[in-house]
Amino acid sequence: MASLSRSDVEHVAHLARLGLTEEEVTRLVGQLQHILDQYAVLAELPTDRIPPTAQTIEVENILRDDLVTPSLGAQDALAGAPERSTDYFLVPAILAEADP
Repeated sequence: MASLSRSDVEHVAHLARLGLTEEEVTRLVGQLQHILDQYAVLAELPTDRIPPTAQTIEVENILRDDLVTPSLGAQDALAGAPERSTDYFLVPAILAEADP
């Protein structure tokens, strides 16, 4: 696999708008090259007989069943409201009326 150059790292850092110091660029060249070398090792593995997979673990529905239960009544729900109008919360208007 081709090696990663310092100018490659500087170019990618520029595209990502990263302000890297000289020390950071030097460190990243080594770290990113190590990552690419590991991918090269993985690319050599014989995977011809392994079927493609979308998931590595079995996916299952973990939601509970819907159960009908008694709900809170309007009077109880509105008991702590600062302001109310019959069975509704009363809140200040946030939009002005549009002129016709």
